[in-house]
Amino acid sequence: MSKDRKPNKSELKRRQFLCNASASAAAIIAATCPPKLVRAQTAPALITSDKLRPQLPCGVMSGDITRDKAIIWSRTDRPARMLLEYANNEAFKNATSINGPLAVPGTDYTARIDLSGLPAGQRTFYRVRFQDLQNPSAVSEAVQGSLLLPGGKERDITFAFSGDEAGQGWGINEAFGGYRIYESMRRFQPDFFIHSGDQIYADGPIQAQVKLDDGSLWNNLTTPAKSKVAETLDDYRGNFAYNFLDANKRRFAAEVPFLVQWDDHEVRNNWYPGQQIGEAEKRYQQRDLNTLATNARRAMFEYNPYRIDQHDPDRIYRMFSYGPLLEVFMLDERSYRGKNSPNLQTTLNEDAAFLGKPQLQWLKQALLRSHSTWKVIASDMPISIVVPDLNPDVPKGTYEAWANGDNGKPLGRELEIAEILKFIKQHNIKNVVWVTADVHYAAATYYTPEKAKFTDFKPFWEFVGGPLNAGTFGPNEVDQTFGPDVKYVSVPQGMKQNRSPAELLQFFGIAKIDAKTKAMTVSIHDIDGKSLYKVDINPEA
Repeated sequence: MSKDRKPNKSELKRRQFLCNASASAAAIIAATCPPKLVRAQTAPALITSDKLRPQLPCGVMSGDITRDKAIIWSRTDRPARMLLEYANNEAFKNATSINGPLAVPGTDYTARIDLSGLPAGQRTFYRVRFQDLQNPSAVSEAVQGSLLLPGGKERDITFAFSGDEAGQGWGINEAFGGYRIYESMRRFQPDFFIHSGDQIYADGPIQAQVKLDDGSLWNNLTTPAKSKVAETLDDYRGNFAYNFLDANKRRFAAEVPFLVQWDDHEVRNNWYPGQQIGEAEKRYQQRDLNTLATNARRAMFEYNPYRIDQHDPDRIYRMFSYGPLLEVFMLDERSYRGKNSPNLQTTLNEDAAFLGKPQLQWLKQALLRSHSTWKVIASDMPISIVVPDLNPDVPKGTYEAWANGDNGKPLGRELEIAEILKFIKQHNIKNVVWVTADVHYAAATYYTPEKAKFTDFKPFWEFVGGPLNAGTFGPNEVDQTFGPDVKYVSVPQGMKQNRSPAELLQFFGIAKIDAKTKAMTVSIHDIDGKSLYKVDINPEA
């Protein structure tokens, strides 16, 4: 921006949103990250009554792992200090003990420790306790987890990907097996899990019962926070806490590190910075999306094992290195986008932004610097699947994702994709694969310039996972701008929309990189782990 030009109203709103988000994230850092971790001291005689000891209702979770580092996360039910032990063996022989940060009301009793110096290519075992601040002899039972660090010689890498959790009123049905897709993913023993967003449905209340087409009832666990749309910080916190009521998710999170991004339903369906909720939407008292998004972002940071950057605390996009075989680039397609529109802008300006210029430049330079065989871009929305914005308070013909459905040359947000793809070709960046979710069905698409309206790119694959536990939709129209050759779709044409999880149309992806051949095999699976589609991708020399 020229220093002589005054920012317009949209730019000011976006700046204010990011400033508010930074302040909220900074508060999390201040409350949970002490300047120095110290060795744990010998505890006094412990209280053994569960009524008097802190509890860990959400279990434990790890994430944001890279090289020798990992975030360990948990939550308790009262003011308490997080205590951590970790070792390279399950018996915790010669374990290291650490006094961690305080879990306090300001972070909804969540806490995290950023471990470093962990052994590459080895499994680290950890267990978390919480010590009551008012009664130091009251210490919780230990909850144990483990994680596998990147690195090691000739070790395959396996990861899972999916998204869309607790959507459309389909919550935790214990008679159905809860979020049983998490148990199916766990059996593949992935090194990590990419959660491609829609971790919660803050705009989707969950009722105790939903009547199915056959007359039977789907019975949900319910909580006060899930009884209405989320507006306050506590509402959003309650949405994230709800998913940890599921035993499958807690078990999975204790064994598999998470890499997490957000999409729209962490805040409100199809939102963008600066938006005001229109009068046609009657459920909201708070109608300013920047306010809602600030609350949502803070709750998301509190309830996930994010490594929060103290110099840029609102930042969600980031990169993770898994050594010579793999690097993962996590995008943020919410914080910097322009408003949803017909998506037909002819120049890449603020209105056409999806990643925004700084993130776009970061992605290009991060790809250019990468020396890994495979570069996986985690995008929370697919490239060519057309996603109209059907909110009641927006005009018809408005689009939510990259594609605009015109099947022509790149316009609007497609201009950013064209710029990325052209950059990859110009610099001969090899072996780029995209993974995503959002549309509530699974798909595998191969993009080739021979079939495209825009041809200045190298062929590549995109894989769509989801939903994890939400209504099944699709299949959507596919825009032809970038030459998509759809190899697989997990749902039939003409399917009735919003199918319940009881119909078993829930999906996830598994990618495995062979350490010797360096080939990547990607497969798509149903709720019970059955393989539906598989492709072997040989690396470009």
